[in-house]
Amino acid sequence: MKQIIEILRAWMVAGLASLAGLAGASTGSAVEAQSRALQRASDAVVGLRALAVEDARSAATLGRARQGSGVVIAADGLVLTIGYLVLEAEQVTLSTDDGRHIPARVVAYDLATGFGLVQALVPLKLAPVPLGDSAASPAATADGGSLLLVVSGGDAGAVSAARLVSRRAFAGYWEYHIDGALFTAPPRPDHSGAGLFNERGELLGIGSLFVADALGPGQPARPGNMFVPVDLLKPILGELRQRGSSSASTRAWLGVNCVEHEGELRVLRVAEDGPAEVAGVMRGDRVLAIDGTPVAGLAQLWQSLWADARAEREVALDIERGGQRLTLKLQSVDRAKTLRRAQGI
Repeated sequence: MKQIIEILRAWMVAGLASLAGLAGASTGSAVEAQSRALQRASDAVVGLRALAVEDARSAATLGRARQGSGVVIAADGLVLTIGYLVLEAEQVTLSTDDGRHIPARVVAYDLATGFGLVQALVPLKLAPVPLGDSAASPAATADGGSLLLVVSGGDAGAVSAARLVSRRAFAGYWEYHIDGALFTAPPRPDHSGAGLFNERGELLGIGSLFVADALGPGQPARPGNMFVPVDLLKPILGELRQRGSSSASTRAWLGVNCVEHEGELRVLRVAEDGPAEVAGVMRGDRVLAIDGTPVAGLAQLWQSLWADARAEREVALDIERGGQRLTLKLQSVDRAKTLRRAQGI
């Protein structure tokens, strides 16, 4: 079982004076109240194992067997996790601190935010955690940012403190872009689906990535983790539970991974049989423009692609290859239609 009380007491030494001032509470009662809130948060983080369908497209990059964490966010056993853990999954199992292993089903996979939702099929008997305000914790202050708690689940579940060192938009090479991503340090290797909590035990984000530049572009290199903020979940939670994804996830997909390198935007890889491969896009191509709009970075590339709300349409991609400029015509697709699903789902 993850132990949090002693970590909490050591963690909060520097902040006890401000805590004691809350509603005139004594230092001792403030610590005990927060101890209970954070213990609840720790208990609500479960381990998650998933097995993708045998012919999953994502198996080439993620493997079929995946392992991470999730956080209980509703009394009926709804668990929030990072989407790539349950992408194309046919089996999901949740593990609790008291050694129970509970079957679950995938409720939602959201391309736009990167979140995944799973539903326990038998009672979890765990109190859900409240969703906090991801934008409220100050970052990148003189002392290195707000001090938060990172919790992972499963047999090797762990609790540790981390600093919120920056908050900014994030663009991923895999046709992904979100606003308000949370970056913490030091990094945790067990970040996938881990919960990021404030001092009140409120969930602020779900762990997604290890990053080498937690402080941001133009800042000294500092490794850390990127968390998807729960502020992105709040307006779409009902939609995810009802239809399995948000309306923003129905958008053009090209099947291309790109990276920014030395001021240029280069193709890293193309998905097998995806629109980019079919149109002749190749690894190493320099991307110059999309639909006539010059692009110099990932965020600009993806936002320009999605500026047209149609998921299935012709996309003009200007590239440079071997010193020559070429315009390739791609037929974009709705990514959700390309994903494999377990039989009967």
